[in-house]
Amino acid sequence: MQAVIEKLLILQDRDRRLLLIQDQLARVAPERQSAQDNAVGAKASLEAAKTKIKQVETERKKLELEVDSKKQQIERYSLQQFETKKNEEYRALAHQIETCRADISALEDRELELMEEAETFQKQVLAAGREAEEAAKLTESQLKDLASKEQDLKTEMAGLESNRQQLTGGVDPSILKRYQRLLEQKGGSAVVGIEHGVCGGCHMKFPVQLLVSCQAGREMVTCPNCGRILYYTRDMDLAVAE
Repeated sequence: MQAVIEKLLILQDRDRRLLLIQDQLARVAPERQSAQDNAVGAKASLEAAKTKIKQVETERKKLELEVDSKKQQIERYSLQQFETKKNEEYRALAHQIETCRADISALEDRELELMEEAETFQKQVLAAGREAEEAAKLTESQLKDLASKEQDLKTEMAGLESNRQQLTGGVDPSILKRYQRLLEQKGGSAVVGIEHGVCGGCHMKFPVQLLVSCQAGREMVTCPNCGRILYYTRDMDLAVAE
């Protein structure tokens, strides 16, 4: 029975490594997505900054057209002033001209504000462009590393699975079935040692008879509490004696 236990311990070591690899592989896709999201986010920030500049430029051109329209109105009103002989009409046209000039002044003030905003947004575009470029390079490097890591893990997993098949070939199917069930139920801990007279899994204290049976190694001994398969070594024996 000791030989079977030794095989199960080796098998358990392989299975634990397989579980770890499976967990690491499961994290690759989220990590890859996170890296891609960072690059996409940086690019989106750059596009948003560019959009703001376009909006400012569109508004500024609209204001320019309004200023031109007001200037044309002033020209028309001035021509009408020259042609009119009525003081009341002349004063009304003069008022219209002053209103247009005030409107032009307000529009030009707004144009200056937009020019300042455009300058600020241009700086944001330059900064966002640098960030997007750095994010793209970082993402490319991360994706390359993840692809290499994923391939290495898959290669190692294939080797472990092949080795596992060889190991299970010499184990009784009923014992292997029990081991597999325990492995799944106990989180990769199916075979445990007896440490200072207690179960290495659930830490239940054992009676002397169970320790003697396990030490003899003539039959498979399991923990009466958690069901794990138990093994006993000379080092553990000495530890109990202390």
